[in-house]
Amino acid sequence: MSNLEKKTYDLTQGSIIGKLLLVALPIMGTQLLQMAYNLTDMFWLGRVGSDVVAASGTAGMYLWLSNGFLIIGRMGAEIGVSQNLGKGDALTARKFSQNSLLLSLILGVLYGAVMMIFCDPLVGFFNIREANVAADASLYLFAVGIGIPATFISAAVAGTFNGAGNSRIPFLINGAGLVFNMVLDPLLILNKGMGILGAAVATVIAQYIVCLLSLAAIVWKRTRPFDKYRFFAPPKKDRIVQILRWSVPIGVESMLFTFLSMIISRFVADFGANAIAVQRVGGQIESLCWLICGGFSSAITAFVGQNYGAGKWGRIRECGRVSLLTIALWGVGVTILLLTAGGPLFRIFLPDPTLVGMGVSYLQILALCQVFGSVEAAAAGVFRGIGRTMPPSVVSISCNAFRVVLSYVLAQTSLGLNGIWLGITLGACMRGLWIFIWYLVMIRRQPNTDLQPT
Repeated sequence: MSNLEKKTYDLTQGSIIGKLLLVALPIMGTQLLQMAYNLTDMFWLGRVGSDVVAASGTAGMYLWLSNGFLIIGRMGAEIGVSQNLGKGDALTARKFSQNSLLLSLILGVLYGAVMMIFCDPLVGFFNIREANVAADASLYLFAVGIGIPATFISAAVAGTFNGAGNSRIPFLINGAGLVFNMVLDPLLILNKGMGILGAAVATVIAQYIVCLLSLAAIVWKRTRPFDKYRFFAPPKKDRIVQILRWSVPIGVESMLFTFLSMIISRFVADFGANAIAVQRVGGQIESLCWLICGGFSSAITAFVGQNYGAGKWGRIRECGRVSLLTIALWGVGVTILLLTAGGPLFRIFLPDPTLVGMGVSYLQILALCQVFGSVEAAAAGVFRGIGRTMPPSVVSISCNAFRVVLSYVLAQTSLGLNGIWLGITLGACMRGLWIFIWYLVMIRRQPNTDLQPT
């Protein structure tokens, strides 16, 4: 990498908003591509029937759960690389990346094997009443388990690039994967008549293409973070321990969030396959907000991590102010969209008028928490950048447990299914408000002047 390129991706100098957007826009683009993956599957599966959408949505809960393990390698790379590059220690940054990659491989193989071996009992957890939906969900879960190791490895590589300030490479690689997925989906789902299995096969092929391109980029790409890179260097106990200290709270948070969401999905299943399909499609539409916010949060982590390593608290404070304002405005925009355009959005995927009506109710209720979720993402990004991963996790776990109780209680009232959606919304509002207050308290206790790197 040339000196000019190193300066470009150095987040400790230059325009704060410019550098933040340099990292944030490609990551948010990558998140949008992930949403496009999911929406492409649902679009074509919706042409087969709502039962197939419900089956993929059920199995998809375990893909969502996998993020709790996937994030261990990705966050270890993001934080370890960003903080040590901020200190000017490229050697240690590279070693954090290599150890994160090794952890990702091990966790990916183990999680994928569990999905494939125990696909039937895992789907049985949801107590789905329709036998055909349960059978399709098991088939889908088994097939996508093959691609889990590839997604874990790709995430660790993406975390390395993000931590180095060069999030453009993962975006381009994921874009290539999306193209393959978009071509293969209609071919396998409809033309070859493979149905839900076709969607799974298309996804797995795209995942391995992304994985191979990611590994090639970190070794041979001219703008790679490190001049020399060996895959899976011998693990070092102190670095593995540090990665786990950073990442396990976030991983536990993600896993519990998903597990509690699975419990809520059991509540939803009591209302039938149509309710499951509505939750699946509505959640993907709503992800327009939280995927973008998650991407922006990763950019904040990288930016704050480099500046924390360099001791530049002035830039960290300004990053917090700019990020909170920007991301809150995005939340407002998504809120307006969900309130006013829910029907046309939902009709794209499930055109049945009954399902559209149910979907509109879902989106309008969930619209009320979008700003709170946006603020939560920005505040959590700052905490994670300075290596304090526990506060966002404590807030998330506590509020998500409470929303399960709220959803159950409200579902027993005359609100019925809408009571579940309202419980989810109230829990998200509590999370956003709590972590924002904690962020304000934390940032006021930090140095007002820059420090020397340690």
